[in-house]
Amino acid sequence: MLQSNTRARSLSLVFVIAGFISGIVLVVNAAKRAGILELSPVTQLVAPLAQVMAIGLIIGIFVATPAMRGRMGSVGVVLYVAALVALVGLEFVINLVFPYVAPEVIGELRGGPLGIAFLVTSVSFLLGSIIFFIALWRVSQSPKIAILVSVISSVPIALRTAFPEVALQIGLVGLAVGVSLLALWLLRVGRSSSVDMGSFVPKAVRTN
Repeated sequence: MLQSNTRARSLSLVFVIAGFISGIVLVVNAAKRAGILELSPVTQLVAPLAQVMAIGLIIGIFVATPAMRGRMGSVGVVLYVAALVALVGLEFVINLVFPYVAPEVIGELRGGPLGIAFLVTSVSFLLGSIIFFIALWRVSQSPKIAILVSVISSVPIALRTAFPEVALQIGLVGLAVGVSLLALWLLRVGRSSSVDMGSFVPKAVRTN
């Protein structure tokens, strides 16, 4: 049992670290868009890590919060994670394709199936985040400020074409703050929920 709890705490720490990495990359992305950091292969390649690491944080919160595992929480986490996975692909297109093609080609791409993919992913991201955070909000002692900051910041990110560039940059920084606060909260509750998280460790591993 002790060994299982130790693995569970280690797993919780992995989710927490993923959250902090996501926040750092979001700030880097905002600085790149604002011209504070120069566009480079490094900043382009790390951009999708914000979504990849956020997936770990969202799963970690869901695993560590039994009260979220109802219908709303389950729908929210599935939709949110699916949208983040899709955003990883779109971030690769934005950072590794768009900078190297002519603006008119980008316009043509956005006018085709890629544009539909952007729209569906953006709507799914916004809906998934709202449903997920509503479910988390209903949990006793949930991080209300972190939830509000994350939801509000997600709006200009999801609807980036409807907002000026500065709103998107502020949204990225705001989401970085929200994600970091969520990671801190998960770090605090990780110890108390380690027994419950242990149930997610495969049985074959727990018995070794």
